[in-house]
Amino acid sequence: MRFSLSLAAATLLLTTARPADNWPEFRGPNGDGTADAKAIPTEWSETKNVRWKTAIHGKGWSSPVVWGDQVWMTTADEVRGAKTAPVPRTGGAKGAVERVTFFAVCADRNTGKISHDIKLAVEDNPAFCIDFNSYASPTPVVEDGRLYAHFGSHGTWCVDTASGKVLWERKDLKCDHFRGPGSSPVVYKNLLVLIFDGFDQQYVAALDKSTGQTVWKKDRNIKYATDNGDYKKAYATARVLEVNGKPQLICPSAECTIAYDPVTGEELWRFHHLKKSTMNVGARPVAGHGLVYLVSGHPSQLMALKEGVSGMVPKDAVAWETDKGVPTRPSLLVQGDLLFMVSDGGVVSCLDAKTGKPFWSERLNGEYTASPVLVGGHIYLPNQTGKTTVIKAAREYEPVAANELDAGCMASPAVAGDALILRTKTHLYSIGKK
Repeated sequence: MRFSLSLAAATLLLTTARPADNWPEFRGPNGDGTADAKAIPTEWSETKNVRWKTAIHGKGWSSPVVWGDQVWMTTADEVRGAKTAPVPRTGGAKGAVERVTFFAVCADRNTGKISHDIKLAVEDNPAFCIDFNSYASPTPVVEDGRLYAHFGSHGTWCVDTASGKVLWERKDLKCDHFRGPGSSPVVYKNLLVLIFDGFDQQYVAALDKSTGQTVWKKDRNIKYATDNGDYKKAYATARVLEVNGKPQLICPSAECTIAYDPVTGEELWRFHHLKKSTMNVGARPVAGHGLVYLVSGHPSQLMALKEGVSGMVPKDAVAWETDKGVPTRPSLLVQGDLLFMVSDGGVVSCLDAKTGKPFWSERLNGEYTASPVLVGGHIYLPNQTGKTTVIKAAREYEPVAANELDAGCMASPAVAGDALILRTKTHLYSIGKK
């Protein structure tokens, strides 16, 4: 028995463009942050190995996605007033957001020129979003001819990528994100899967991607250890994996991870995390060696869950676990027998993926939100202040380069052909040899 990548992403690759040219969703075509490219530069600056640099208006932490010659992302323009942010939802905001406008933006992959800047909706007096987050943090999904732009409970839109015309919208799927949205959508066959783990309610919904109509919706029904909704919210993105030839939609949440049949929404198994009050789960699951690697939120913990589980999963189904240097936001990387991770505070580590045995751990500068990518044997680790550290994906720590840009990265990188697509807080970059 072995976990293998689902063919869920295969439907995204039916185009004349080569698969290596497309980065259709959060963490790429396989959903695990790995790419087949070989010629990505390891060194760059504002004046070196930058093919183009394009300003992106508004505030959005969504990661870029790529299909053919298009690079898509979402953003939100905020209008702030003199009112103070509501208590207890603190975040250092100078004033409450009185209006937010949601956009889907497309840049030409070859030139960086903006080809679409689509205003999707305007919302007055939107729900609070902490200053650290953005109203446009969920990463969209792109496939041949369609973009699915998701802003959590603020709305979901399907856009024709050629004309920019909105084909359908859903603004009725609600929850109180409490500090803003974060979970990204995924496509499986004819379905668009969305996670809503809010302060007030927690559920997973699957929409018909052609019409936007609800196919199934399942409440989480988790017996939380607290009545405080702040400890029930989460920001994870689902992952479809195949186990013994059958797909499982694995959806982490606060305190618990639940797997569903992606077609019907039937619950296949649920696993209560080893520590309680694991709010703010954000990292996407990865798999290998007959294990699925789950990361809890606060307090952070990495758990390697054995394959073949069903029903209520017992604690002894965990092959190994650790709480050393575990992230809550950046997702993991698995390369062969090695597992790599970077903590929110900048501790990068390498472990034996089969046993959890630590090989090395090093501290980098800065705070980390973006998930790393692995390309050509190198790991790219962008931080919140504009520095991207490049290291070898190896059993021994081997730094390669440290690259500075003018602004930091909250979004995770994309890889398209021989280019690294980086979104900072202000600009979109194509990093590649000229």
